Amino acid sequence: SAATSDTIYMHFNTIIPTLIAEVASVSKVDDNNEEKEREEATRRCSRAVCHNVDTAGVNLLISEVASKCTSDKESVRKEACWFLQIVIEERATRADFYEQVPIIIRELLQRLNDSSQDVLKSTNLALTALSKFVPAEELVAHIGFIRNLIASMVSDARYRKGGVGDGEFLLPGLNQPKGLEPLLPIYQRGILYGDSTVRETSAAGLGELIKITSNKYLAGPFLIKLTGPLLRIVGDRNPSAVKIAIVQTLGLILTKGGPALRAFVPQFQTTFVKALSDPSRMVRIEAIKALALLMPLSTRVDPLIKELVASSLGKSSNVSVETAGLVAIQTATLEALAVVLRHGGKKVKLPESIPSSLEAGKELVVHEDDGIRESAAKVIGYACELLGANEANEVIQEFVVDKMPTLSSSSSEVKHGIACICRRVLTTSIGEEIDSKIYDSISSIIQILMKDDKSMVREAAFVAIGAVLGCSDDAKSSLSRLEKSIAKGMDSKEEIEVQKAVAKGLCITATKQPGLFRTQEGLFLTNNALKLAMSGAQRVQFSYNDFLWLALDVGNGESGLDEYLNLAHFDQAKTMKAIYSKVLVKIKSVDDSD
Repeated sequence: SAATSDTIYMHFNTIIPTLIAEVASVSKVDDNNEEKEREEATRRCSRAVCHNVDTAGVNLLISEVASKCTSDKESVRKEACWFLQIVIEERATRADFYEQVPIIIRELLQRLNDSSQDVLKSTNLALTALSKFVPAEELVAHIGFIRNLIASMVSDARYRKGGVGDGEFLLPGLNQPKGLEPLLPIYQRGILYGDSTVRETSAAGLGELIKITSNKYLAGPFLIKLTGPLLRIVGDRNPSAVKIAIVQTLGLILTKGGPALRAFVPQFQTTFVKALSDPSRMVRIEAIKALALLMPLSTRVDPLIKELVASSLGKSSNVSVETAGLVAIQTATLEALAVVLRHGGKKVKLPESIPSSLEAGKELVVHEDDGIRESAAKVIGYACELLGANEANEVIQEFVVDKMPTLSSSSSEVKHGIACICRRVLTTSIGEEIDSKIYDSISSIIQILMKDDKSMVREAAFVAIGAVLGCSDDAKSSLSRLEKSIAKGMDSKEEIEVQKAVAKGLCITATKQPGLFRTQEGLFLTNNALKLAMSGAQRVQFSYNDFLWLALDVGNGESGLDEYLNLAHFDQAKTMKAIYSKVLVKIKSVDDSD
């Protein structure tokens, strides 16, 4: 090969397949010295060919090796991956194969889903050589290609015949010792030094890799390697798309990492709180979600609550009207405060933390902005749950019951705030402990608000009536009394958002009163919901699909459907069977806490 370096590549179509086949056949033989010597000689010969071939022949060399990577023989695929490894190693100093790097990447990444452990190990070694001998700045140019290849491979594994569908899928090549390590330098380079497009692709792509890697192979020091670069650049002046990708990926790392990331909690917390005042709504939403994930690791919740309370009231040094509108910041901060109270409220050590949160909620639940009122009501609900029934009764008395004499003359903002408070307090576990007289007053007030001429008030009231029903100690008789009033909100002439609000309220009832809508008393509303799930506007259909999923307890099998079918008339039973098999069984879960 040394003597014929400028012509040997013309014969690669016979030489390379022969070398791969030879090394594949002898590598399977154990404890035979003669065969071992033959294998070593073949491997030396293969390396010599890769080392000596003229630059003009490198593309033919790689093309011929790549064609063997998809062989139906496991041993051939394994050795073809090894051959790509030695091409990289032997040509490293000359660096004359960079134009063929996409071909190498394509073949090696596709082998990450191979069924053979030997092929997976060989692939990992080849990828390791690629990341070692090709500079990261060269490889990062292919980050979009890498991400698309992996997405296509995962999609194929999910949705081909016999695939896992929407269930958990773990990519075999990443779920082995050091499986993710060869790819990490490429993503790190993109995150730290790429332009905004590369940063977004790298951060989002890293998150996608984390999703398909088992926690076992993301342990300890490796997670810290992933976390550092993301935390380092999240505060830079990045476009919102980059920040969203980074915060989402940090959230995934938190989900996978758990206690191993406890040392990073302060940095995570600072990052997410700062993101609450970002101009982009999606960045703020992702930051709120990430704070919820952080709570199991956080041990010092009181300073965080204090900061969020100050920000929600517009008194924090972090609040800057230039970065986002004050209303948007207040809403996001209240949402974050509610999340912290819900997931970390039991960790508070200072006696004033929860009461200060409640006071902030009470102050802002009468705000002129409906989004702030809704978020403030969430804070009130979770604060009352933590402070107990007495505090909850006092809040309801002050903000709901005492307003009854002047309800008709109250502004729509006040009425909306009342409905939001009722919904949020009754939805929590403290709802069942509300004083019976106060509960009756709530029920009466919400029924009045359900007839209000403002759709915003009706929406909030129809959701709240679901929580009222959910807390009833005699749900069947309450349902019989309220069903016609609730059904008015399901009328096709009613505004779409009100129809959706009824569905949301019924979801709360179905969660708090399991089985209620599979009884004779619940049949009327279940059938009305079925009608809207089949014929309403698409957004309405989705809302009632969620309700039916909860009402029939689809997550626990077909027994809920059978209970309904035993009560329903033939036409309704037939329709329910159809929507059950085509739609409901495909829903993974429904969260009514939003």
